[in-house]
Amino acid sequence: MQLIRTVVTILLLAAALLCSACSDEETVVKVDMNKRAPITAAKPAESITYAYLPQYSHTISFERHRKLLDYLRNETGLPLRQIFPDTFDEHIKMVERGEIDISYTNPLIYIRLARLGSRAFARIIEPTGSPDFRGQIIIRRDNPLIDSLDDCRGKRWIAVDPGSAGGYLFPLGLFMEHGLDLADFDEVVFAPGPGGKQEKVVLAVNAGAYDIGTIRKGTLDIVRNKIDLDQIRVLAQTRPYPGWVYSARKGLDPDIVERIRRAMFRLTMAREDQADILRTAGMRGIISAQDKDYDPVRALAKKIGMLSGGF
Repeated sequence: MQLIRTVVTILLLAAALLCSACSDEETVVKVDMNKRAPITAAKPAESITYAYLPQYSHTISFERHRKLLDYLRNETGLPLRQIFPDTFDEHIKMVERGEIDISYTNPLIYIRLARLGSRAFARIIEPTGSPDFRGQIIIRRDNPLIDSLDDCRGKRWIAVDPGSAGGYLFPLGLFMEHGLDLADFDEVVFAPGPGGKQEKVVLAVNAGAYDIGTIRKGTLDIVRNKIDLDQIRVLAQTRPYPGWVYSARKGLDPDIVERIRRAMFRLTMAREDQADILRTAGMRGIISAQDKDYDPVRALAKKIGMLSGGF
Protein backbone atom coordinates (compact mmCIF):
# COMPACT_ATOMS: atom_id res chain seq x y z
CA MET A 1 0.00 0.00 0.00
CA GLN A 2 2.84 2.35 0.89
CA LEU A 3 4.46 1.57 -2.48
CA ILE A 4 1.28 2.48 -4.33
CA ARG A 5 1.04 5.81 -2.51
CA THR A 6 4.67 6.60 -3.42
CA VAL A 7 4.10 5.83 -7.10
CA VAL A 8 0.96 7.95 -7.18
CA THR A 9 2.81 10.87 -5.54
CA ILE A 10 5.60 10.71 -8.15
CA LEU A 11 3.06 10.66 -11.00
CA LEU A 12 1.24 13.69 -9.56
CA LEU A 13 4.52 15.64 -9.22
CA ALA A 14 5.50 14.78 -12.82
CA ALA A 15 2.11 15.91 -14.06
CA ALA A 16 2.47 19.19 -12.16
CA LEU A 17 5.91 19.86 -13.67
CA LEU A 18 4.59 19.03 -17.15
CA CYS A 19 1.68 21.42 -16.74
CA SER A 20 4.07 24.11 -15.54
CA ALA A 21 6.26 23.65 -18.64
CA CYS A 22 3.18 24.07 -20.82
CA SER A 23 2.01 27.19 -19.01
CA ASP A 24 0.24 29.92 -21.02
CA GLU A 25 2.44 32.43 -19.19
CA GLU A 26 5.38 31.65 -21.46
CA THR A 27 5.89 34.37 -24.06
CA VAL A 28 5.51 33.26 -27.65
CA VAL A 29 8.22 34.58 -29.92
CA LYS A 30 7.04 35.25 -33.45
CA VAL A 31 9.62 35.08 -36.20
CA ASP A 32 9.12 37.16 -39.34
CA MET A 33 11.15 35.36 -42.02
CA ASN A 34 10.77 38.36 -44.34
CA LYS A 35 13.07 40.41 -42.14
CA ARG A 36 16.66 39.18 -42.40
CA ALA A 37 20.07 40.64 -41.69
CA PRO A 38 23.32 39.27 -43.16
CA ILE A 39 25.80 37.83 -40.69
CA THR A 40 29.33 38.94 -41.53
CA ALA A 41 32.28 36.89 -40.34
CA ALA A 42 34.82 38.83 -38.33
CA LYS A 43 37.64 40.12 -40.53
CA PRO A 44 41.21 39.15 -39.63
CA ALA A 45 43.37 41.95 -38.33
CA GLU A 46 45.08 44.04 -41.00
CA SER A 47 48.45 42.57 -41.82
CA ILE A 48 51.22 42.51 -44.39
CA THR A 49 51.15 39.05 -45.95
CA TYR A 50 54.42 37.21 -46.61
CA ALA A 51 54.61 33.98 -48.60
CA TYR A 52 57.44 31.59 -49.38
CA LEU A 53 56.96 29.76 -52.70
CA PRO A 54 55.93 26.21 -51.65
CA GLN A 55 59.05 24.39 -52.81
CA TYR A 56 59.07 22.43 -49.53
CA SER A 57 56.28 21.32 -47.16
CA HIS A 58 54.36 23.99 -45.26
CA THR A 59 55.96 22.77 -42.04
CA ILE A 60 59.45 23.35 -43.40
CA SER A 61 58.41 26.70 -44.92
CA PHE A 62 57.07 27.84 -41.54
CA GLU A 63 60.08 26.66 -39.58
CA ARG A 64 62.56 28.17 -42.02
CA HIS A 65 61.02 31.65 -41.95
CA ARG A 66 59.43 31.89 -38.49
CA LYS A 67 62.45 33.57 -36.89
CA LEU A 68 62.93 35.90 -39.84
CA LEU A 69 59.29 37.03 -39.60
CA ASP A 70 59.66 37.62 -35.85
CA TYR A 71 62.76 39.73 -36.51
CA LEU A 72 61.07 41.78 -39.24
CA ARG A 73 58.02 42.44 -37.04
CA ASN A 74 60.22 43.70 -34.23
CA GLU A 75 62.46 45.82 -36.47
CA THR A 76 59.75 47.41 -38.62
CA GLY A 77 56.75 47.44 -36.30
CA LEU A 78 54.72 46.05 -39.21
CA PRO A 79 52.09 43.30 -38.64
CA LEU A 80 53.68 40.72 -40.95
CA ARG A 81 51.88 37.40 -41.32
CA GLN A 82 53.16 34.32 -43.16
CA ILE A 83 50.65 32.58 -45.41
CA PHE A 84 50.99 29.29 -47.28
CA PRO A 85 49.91 28.79 -50.91
CA ASP A 86 49.67 25.11 -51.85
CA THR A 87 51.15 25.33 -55.33
CA PHE A 88 53.30 27.58 -57.50
CA ASP A 89 50.29 28.55 -59.62
CA GLU A 90 48.24 29.39 -56.54
CA HIS A 91 51.07 31.61 -55.29
CA ILE A 92 51.03 33.55 -58.56
CA LYS A 93 47.23 33.93 -58.55
CA MET A 94 47.26 35.15 -54.94
CA VAL A 95 49.80 37.83 -55.85
CA GLU A 96 47.62 38.83 -58.81
CA ARG A 97 44.59 39.16 -56.49
CA GLY A 98 46.59 41.26 -54.02
CA GLU A 99 46.49 38.55 -51.34
CA ILE A 100 50.30 38.25 -51.04
CA ASP A 101 52.17 41.48 -50.37
CA ILE A 102 55.74 40.17 -50.07
CA SER A 103 56.80 37.15 -52.14
CA TYR A 104 59.92 35.06 -51.65
CA THR A 105 60.30 33.05 -54.86
CA ASN A 106 62.68 31.46 -57.27
CA PRO A 107 63.74 33.64 -60.24
CA LEU A 108 61.52 31.83 -62.76
CA ILE A 109 58.36 32.56 -60.78
CA TYR A 110 59.62 36.10 -60.20
CA ILE A 111 59.72 36.89 -63.92
CA ARG A 112 56.03 35.85 -64.05
CA LEU A 113 55.21 38.06 -61.06
CA ALA A 114 57.08 40.94 -62.72
CA ARG A 115 54.65 40.67 -65.61
CA LEU A 116 51.89 41.31 -63.07
CA GLY A 117 53.61 44.45 -61.83
CA SER A 118 55.63 43.01 -58.92
CA ARG A 119 59.12 44.41 -58.47
CA ALA A 120 62.24 42.83 -57.00
CA PHE A 121 63.76 44.69 -54.05
CA ALA A 122 66.07 42.12 -52.42
CA ARG A 123 67.77 38.80 -53.11
CA ILE A 124 69.52 36.34 -50.85
CA ILE A 125 73.09 35.18 -50.46
CA GLU A 126 73.01 31.38 -50.64
CA PRO A 127 74.52 29.21 -47.86
CA THR A 128 77.47 28.75 -50.25
CA GLY A 129 78.21 32.47 -49.92
CA SER A 130 77.14 33.26 -53.50
CA PRO A 131 74.06 35.26 -54.55
CA ASP A 132 73.53 32.73 -57.36
CA PHE A 133 72.31 29.14 -57.20
CA ARG A 134 72.26 25.98 -59.34
CA GLY A 135 70.07 23.05 -60.28
CA GLN A 136 71.19 19.44 -59.88
CA ILE A 137 70.48 16.20 -61.75
CA ILE A 138 70.39 13.19 -59.43
CA ILE A 139 70.25 9.42 -59.93
CA ARG A 140 70.50 6.37 -57.70
CA ARG A 141 74.15 5.59 -57.15
CA ASP A 142 73.58 1.93 -58.07
CA ASN A 143 71.88 2.69 -61.41
CA PRO A 144 74.08 0.79 -63.92
CA LEU A 145 72.58 2.45 -66.99
CA ILE A 146 73.45 6.10 -66.36
CA ASP A 147 76.98 7.45 -66.17
CA SER A 148 76.67 10.69 -68.14
CA LEU A 149 74.10 13.18 -69.40
CA ASP A 150 73.98 11.37 -72.74
CA ASP A 151 72.86 8.23 -70.88
CA CYS A 152 69.71 10.09 -69.73
CA ARG A 153 68.26 9.72 -73.23
CA GLY A 154 65.22 7.45 -73.17
CA LYS A 155 65.01 7.51 -69.36
CA ARG A 156 62.19 8.52 -66.96
CA TRP A 157 62.64 12.01 -65.52
CA ILE A 158 60.83 13.47 -62.49
CA ALA A 159 61.15 17.24 -62.01
CA VAL A 160 59.88 19.51 -59.27
CA ASP A 161 57.33 21.69 -61.05
CA PRO A 162 56.99 23.43 -64.44
CA GLY A 163 57.58 26.67 -62.50
CA SER A 164 60.67 25.46 -60.68
CA ALA A 165 63.95 27.18 -61.61
CA GLY A 166 66.56 24.89 -60.03
CA GLY A 167 64.24 21.88 -60.18
CA TYR A 168 63.30 22.11 -63.88
CA LEU A 169 64.25 25.18 -65.95
CA PHE A 170 67.99 25.19 -65.24
CA PRO A 171 68.40 21.39 -65.74
CA LEU A 172 66.33 21.51 -68.93
CA GLY A 173 68.67 24.21 -70.22
CA LEU A 174 71.64 22.00 -69.35
CA PHE A 175 70.12 19.00 -71.15
CA MET A 176 69.47 21.14 -74.24
CA GLU A 177 73.08 22.34 -74.25
CA HIS A 178 74.02 18.63 -74.46
CA GLY A 179 71.62 17.97 -77.32
CA LEU A 180 68.72 16.44 -75.37
CA ASP A 181 65.21 17.81 -75.81
CA LEU A 182 62.05 16.88 -73.92
CA ALA A 183 61.13 14.42 -76.67
CA ASP A 184 64.34 12.47 -75.94
CA PHE A 185 63.07 11.25 -72.56
CA ASP A 186 60.82 8.23 -72.14
CA GLU A 187 58.71 10.19 -69.66
CA VAL A 188 58.80 13.61 -67.97
CA VAL A 189 56.58 14.07 -64.92
CA PHE A 190 56.35 16.58 -62.09
CA ALA A 191 56.15 15.91 -58.37
CA PRO A 192 52.49 15.42 -57.40
CA GLY A 193 50.39 17.23 -54.82
CA PRO A 194 50.86 20.48 -52.95
CA GLY A 195 54.14 21.56 -51.33
CA GLY A 196 57.15 19.41 -50.57
CA LYS A 197 57.91 18.87 -54.22
CA GLN A 198 61.69 19.02 -53.91
CA GLU A 199 61.61 16.30 -51.25
CA LYS A 200 59.23 14.18 -53.36
CA VAL A 201 61.67 14.18 -56.28
CA VAL A 202 64.51 12.89 -54.13
CA LEU A 203 62.30 10.25 -52.51
CA ALA A 204 61.00 9.08 -55.92
CA VAL A 205 64.52 8.63 -57.29
CA ASN A 206 65.66 6.93 -54.11
CA ALA A 207 62.72 4.50 -54.38
CA GLY A 208 63.62 3.72 -58.01
CA ALA A 209 60.31 5.05 -59.35
CA TYR A 210 62.20 7.29 -61.81
CA ASP A 211 65.67 7.10 -63.33
CA ILE A 212 66.63 10.76 -62.91
CA GLY A 213 65.40 13.66 -60.84
CA THR A 214 66.11 17.39 -60.92
CA ILE A 215 66.26 19.57 -57.82
CA ARG A 216 67.72 22.84 -56.62
CA LYS A 217 71.15 22.59 -55.03
CA GLY A 218 70.71 22.39 -51.25
CA THR A 219 67.70 20.06 -51.30
CA LEU A 220 69.72 16.98 -50.36
CA ASP A 221 70.57 18.61 -47.03
CA ILE A 222 66.82 19.02 -46.36
CA VAL A 223 66.15 15.28 -46.75
CA ARG A 224 69.29 14.13 -44.97
CA ASN A 225 67.24 12.66 -42.09
CA LYS A 226 64.72 10.92 -44.38
CA ILE A 227 66.94 8.80 -46.62
CA ASP A 228 70.44 7.39 -46.85
CA LEU A 229 72.16 10.00 -49.02
CA ASP A 230 74.88 7.49 -49.90
CA GLN A 231 72.28 5.96 -52.25
CA ILE A 232 72.03 9.22 -54.26
CA ARG A 233 74.55 10.53 -56.78
CA VAL A 234 74.64 14.04 -58.23
CA LEU A 235 75.17 13.31 -61.94
CA ALA A 236 75.59 16.97 -62.94
CA GLN A 237 74.77 20.47 -61.88
CA THR A 238 73.86 23.55 -63.88
CA ARG A 239 75.74 26.80 -64.16
CA PRO A 240 74.77 29.43 -61.56
CA TYR A 241 71.85 31.80 -62.09
CA PRO A 242 70.59 34.75 -60.01
CA GLY A 243 69.19 33.45 -56.74
CA TRP A 244 65.94 33.63 -54.82
CA VAL A 245 64.34 37.01 -54.74
CA TYR A 246 62.01 39.14 -52.66
CA SER A 247 59.41 41.12 -54.57
CA ALA A 248 56.57 43.43 -53.61
CA ARG A 249 53.19 43.18 -55.30
CA LYS A 250 51.94 45.95 -57.54
CA GLY A 251 50.47 48.81 -55.51
CA LEU A 252 52.05 47.96 -52.16
CA ASP A 253 52.93 51.12 -50.21
CA PRO A 254 56.61 51.97 -51.03
CA ASP A 255 57.20 52.98 -47.40
CA ILE A 256 56.32 49.44 -46.26
CA VAL A 257 58.73 47.96 -48.80
CA GLU A 258 61.50 50.32 -47.73
CA ARG A 259 61.09 49.51 -44.03
CA ILE A 260 61.23 45.76 -44.75
CA ARG A 261 64.15 46.15 -47.16
CA ARG A 262 66.26 48.13 -44.69
CA ALA A 263 65.57 45.65 -41.87
CA MET A 264 66.59 42.77 -44.13
CA PHE A 265 69.86 44.46 -45.08
CA ARG A 266 70.80 44.94 -41.41
CA LEU A 267 70.90 41.16 -40.86
CA THR A 268 74.47 39.96 -40.47
CA MET A 269 76.27 36.69 -39.83
CA ALA A 270 78.59 38.62 -37.49
CA ARG A 271 75.93 38.59 -34.75
CA GLU A 272 75.12 35.12 -33.45
CA ASP A 273 71.42 35.82 -32.85
CA GLN A 274 71.01 37.11 -36.42
CA ALA A 275 73.23 34.38 -37.86
CA ASP A 276 70.77 31.88 -36.37
CA ILE A 277 67.88 33.63 -38.15
CA LEU A 278 69.74 33.52 -41.48
CA ARG A 279 70.94 29.91 -41.16
CA THR A 280 67.43 28.74 -40.25
CA ALA A 281 66.05 30.47 -43.35
CA GLY A 282 68.68 28.83 -45.57
CA MET A 283 70.64 31.96 -46.41
CA ARG A 284 73.77 33.88 -45.39
CA GLY A 285 72.45 37.37 -45.99
CA ILE A 286 70.05 39.56 -47.95
CA ILE A 287 71.23 42.13 -50.47
CA SER A 288 69.67 44.62 -52.85
CA ALA A 289 68.10 43.44 -56.12
CA GLN A 290 66.71 45.00 -59.26
CA ASP A 291 64.46 43.63 -61.95
CA LYS A 292 67.26 43.61 -64.56
CA ASP A 293 69.27 41.16 -62.41
CA TYR A 294 66.89 38.47 -63.71
CA ASP A 295 67.40 39.07 -67.43
CA PRO A 296 69.62 35.93 -67.72
CA VAL A 297 66.69 33.85 -66.44
CA ARG A 298 64.37 35.53 -68.95
CA ALA A 299 66.87 34.71 -71.71
CA LEU A 300 66.99 31.03 -70.69
CA ALA A 301 63.19 30.79 -70.40
CA LYS A 302 62.86 32.33 -73.87
CA LYS A 303 65.48 29.96 -75.31
CA ILE A 304 63.58 26.86 -74.25
CA GLY A 305 60.16 28.29 -75.11
CA MET A 306 58.87 29.04 -71.61
CA LEU A 307 58.17 32.72 -72.25
CA SER A 308 54.95 31.64 -73.94
CA GLY A 309 52.09 29.87 -72.19
CA GLY A 310 52.01 32.03 -69.08
CA PHE A 311 55.66 32.99 -68.87
